[in-house]
Amino acid sequence: MTRVIIVRHGQSSYNAERRIQGRTDASKLTEKGRNDASKVGKALSNISFQAIYCSPLQRAKLTAEIIQSELANTQESAAVQTSDKLLEIDLPLWETMLTADVEQKFAEDYRIWHENPHQLVMQIQDAEGTREHFPVLALYEQAQQFWQATLPQHQGKTILIVGHNGINRALISTALGIPPSRYHSIQQSNCGVTVLNFAGGLGEPVQLESMNQTQHMGEALPSLRPHHRGVRLLLVRHGETEWNRQTRFQGQIDVPLNDNGRNQAQKAGEFLKDVAIDFAVSSSMQRPKETAEIILSQHPSIELDLQDGLREISHGLWEGKLEKEIEQEFPGELHRWRTVPAEVQMPEGENLQQVWERSVVAWQSIVQTALDNQLKTGLVVAHDATNKTLLCHILGLTAENFWNFRQGNGAVSVIDYPNGLDGFPVLQAMNITAHLGGGVLDKTAAGAL
Repeated sequence: MTRVIIVRHGQSSYNAERRIQGRTDASKLTEKGRNDASKVGKALSNISFQAIYCSPLQRAKLTAEIIQSELANTQESAAVQTSDKLLEIDLPLWETMLTADVEQKFAEDYRIWHENPHQLVMQIQDAEGTREHFPVLALYEQAQQFWQATLPQHQGKTILIVGHNGINRALISTALGIPPSRYHSIQQSNCGVTVLNFAGGLGEPVQLESMNQTQHMGEALPSLRPHHRGVRLLLVRHGETEWNRQTRFQGQIDVPLNDNGRNQAQKAGEFLKDVAIDFAVSSSMQRPKETAEIILSQHPSIELDLQDGLREISHGLWEGKLEKEIEQEFPGELHRWRTVPAEVQMPEGENLQQVWERSVVAWQSIVQTALDNQLKTGLVVAHDATNKTLLCHILGLTAENFWNFRQGNGAVSVIDYPNGLDGFPVLQAMNITAHLGGGVLDKTAAGAL
């Protein structure tokens, strides 16, 4: 496995002024940006990197150098290498302008940029005359080229990438197959940390272990974007059960939390205690219900709504069995479940399409109810397969992408609906497990579902 840790540069002067940066190199790190870069370095200092790549633009390069200096205090760390393939999105007509001015002066293009970013086109004058430039499509092509050139050089190693909001999103999206139309569906905060695990090269299996962690800077959750008038959902996977620990398939058998699971729920509750939660929903099964109740002990006025649509996948005849028992009784099926999950029908149980249909209906109704009642932030506690299915839905992927997402016991993901159910949702952060004591990496047990 090749582990890739992706960091966005620290806050820059243009970020603070709300200016469009693109490829201009006029923008410098602020004092906050430098301090946050130092905090990232400390958070990563127990990880050994074979290589460090960064954009040549000074805001990213200085962030990488500060991180590297913190790593060098604890280990012999790799030198920082710049790559033009990590340059920020190229928005030549907007660079250096205030976002508010772009919105006014290029109203129609700005609308396209938000609603259909892959369709944004700029007419560029250069030595060869006028040409059409598609900023988002060009960025995705650039990200693919970076992966194709870089991954083969570091098989089985760990590398660090320090880039920008746009290129980092394109790197994550091209790795997972998220289309350019969903460019705004994932976010990258300044000095946010993302972890990707590649089985091989681009196009081979890859897992998003976590995305946009900001806890190392003292920010529990990524901040809401300006103009956010929608709903934020905090999607949590239940705490550990004894069967998780044993890697026994539980599915719809109603196994309770174990002591570690209750402890994980307690820690998730402490992590979310200062978040203003307006409503809470859980799968009707015991393990998520208990997880939700422990979290809500910090929010005593909130009632818990239980929904059957969020229940775990029914594994049918696999339930209660260990992997080796399933392999004996259903030869080859576990391998298919791990490689082509959308094609597997659980014997006397469900397939992912059935989980998709019921869980997405429940999810959409949760969002709609919150919008109707003008509720801002909700807690949703469910299961590994349910959560992974919902993440595929949120990012415009299919059930084939099921294994692209990791969900640790007690982990928190953050999904925003800035424009109601009509607009695309935004995955702000995924699989936050820092509150469970593992640092940047997810140390929760990776048992069966």
